[in-house]
Amino acid sequence: MTVPSGQSLRNSLFWKIAIALFTLFLLLGLAFIFITSFASKRYYEETAQRLNADVAEQMLAEVNPFVNGEVNKEALGTIMHSMMAVNPSLEVYLLDPEGEILSFVVLDKKVKLSRVSLSPVQEFLSSKGKNYILGDDPRNPGRSTIFSATEVKEDQKLLGYVYMVLASEEYDNVMASLWQSHILRIGTWSFLLVLVTALIISLLVIWWFTRSLRKIQTMVRSFEEGDLNARVEVKQKDELGALSHSINKMADTIVRNIEELKQVDHLRKELIANVSHDLRTPLAIMQGYIETLNIKKDSLSEAQKQKYLDIVLKSSNKLKRLVNDLFELSKLEARQIEPKCETFSLPDLLHDVAMKYQILAQEKSLKLETHLDKQSALVHADLAMIDRVLQNLLDNALKHTPDAGTIRINAQQEGEEVKVEVNNSGSFIEEKEQGKIFDRYFMGKEPRVNGSGLGLAIVRNILEIHQSHIGVRSNTQEGTTFFFSLPKAKAALV
Repeated sequence: MTVPSGQSLRNSLFWKIAIALFTLFLLLGLAFIFITSFASKRYYEETAQRLNADVAEQMLAEVNPFVNGEVNKEALGTIMHSMMAVNPSLEVYLLDPEGEILSFVVLDKKVKLSRVSLSPVQEFLSSKGKNYILGDDPRNPGRSTIFSATEVKEDQKLLGYVYMVLASEEYDNVMASLWQSHILRIGTWSFLLVLVTALIISLLVIWWFTRSLRKIQTMVRSFEEGDLNARVEVKQKDELGALSHSINKMADTIVRNIEELKQVDHLRKELIANVSHDLRTPLAIMQGYIETLNIKKDSLSEAQKQKYLDIVLKSSNKLKRLVNDLFELSKLEARQIEPKCETFSLPDLLHDVAMKYQILAQEKSLKLETHLDKQSALVHADLAMIDRVLQNLLDNALKHTPDAGTIRINAQQEGEEVKVEVNNSGSFIEEKEQGKIFDRYFMGKEPRVNGSGLGLAIVRNILEIHQSHIGVRSNTQEGTTFFFSLPKAKAALV
C-alpha cells in the first residue's frame, strides 16, 4: 500500500481501517472463545446429566436407604462405596423431605451445606431428567452443578430423596485442565488462523474499494497544484461514484468562478480607466478655462468671459452627474435604497416625461410618440424611481437614434401588470451583447456618447428592487426596444 507524500503511515485511511478491523476481529475472537467455552461446558454437563439421569433411581433399586423410617447406614454405605468405586466423580447424599442432609458419601468429607434446595430436585423429577437443571453443590456453597435425584418412599409415604452430584470437585479440576489444553491446542490455532485469514481478506477488500478514494485524492492534489483540467474518471454508480461526480462539478464551478473573477477584474480595470477618463475630461476642461480666465482676465471681453464660465459650468454639471450616477448605482447594487411604493397614474408620468424630452428630440429632428392604453392607468411603484428609469431609457434612445428617426413610448395592460416599452429606430444591438449592456462593466463596440455610461445599469437595479426585469429586443427592421412591467394598482386613487 503506497502512502501519499506528506501523509504519515498512521494517518493513512487504509491503515486506520486495518487497525480498526484487527481490533474488531480480536474482540470477536475473544468473544467467540468465551461463548464456545461456555457452550461446550454446558454441552458436556448436559450430556453427563442425561446419561446419568437415572443413576439415583438405579441405586435405589439395589438398596433401601430407610428401614422402618430410619437410615440404613450399613447397606447405604456399601452400595454408595460400590458406585463411587465405579465412578469416583459421584457424590451421594441422602436428604429428608425438607432437604436436610441425613447422610452422605463424599471423598475427603468436605461437606459445607447442611441442606439442599428442593426446587431444582422437584423440577428434575417432574421432567424425568430430560431437562438441563443445576442444583446446589453441598461442598461449594453458592455454586451450581449437575445432579441426579429420586424420591424414597415407603408405603406411599415420602421418606426423603437420594441426591447424587454428577460432577464433583475432582471432576471439575480434571475438566478444567483438559479444557485449557483443548483451547491451547485447537481453539487458539483455529482462532489465529481465522483471524489472520479474515484480516487479509478484509484488507484486500478495503484496498479494492478505496481505489476511487485514492484516485480522488490524486485528482484533488493535481488540482491544488494548478492543473485545473484534472478530473476524476467516474465509472461506478455507487456512493463513491456520486462523490467523484460531485467533486468534478465542484472543480468545474471553481474553474468557472476563476474565469468570472478574471473577467470581472478585467472589466473593473476597464471601468476604472473609463471613469478616470470621464472624470479627468471635465476636470481638465474646467481647469483649462479657469486658468485662461485667471491669466487673461484683463484682455477678455465680457462675452468671452461668460462663454468660458458657461463651459466651466457645463463641465461641472457633467462631472456632478457622473459622480451622482456612480454614487446612486453603488447604493442600488448594495440594496441600500428601499422603494417607497405608491399608487400613481402611469399615463400622466409618461406624458410628463415625454414633454420634457420633446424639445431635445426636436433638436435632433426626432419624432417622439406615445401610445398609452387607457386600461394601464394606475400602477403601484416608487414614482421617483420609475421616473428615473424612463428618463434613463429616453436618454439612451436620444443618444442612439439617428437624425429624423422615431422614438415610441408604449404602455398596455397584460393581466395584472402594465408593460412599458421604449423603442427607438435605427440602432441595432447584436444578440451576443444584449445580455451584457446592463452590466456596469460592459463597454460595447460602439463608442459611448455623452453621459456616464451607467444609465442602463441603474435602470436594471431599480427594476430589480421592484421585483421586475428589464428586457431588450433588437433587429434591423424594428430597431431597439427596452421593456419592463409594473404591478397594476388594486385600488383607485382617492
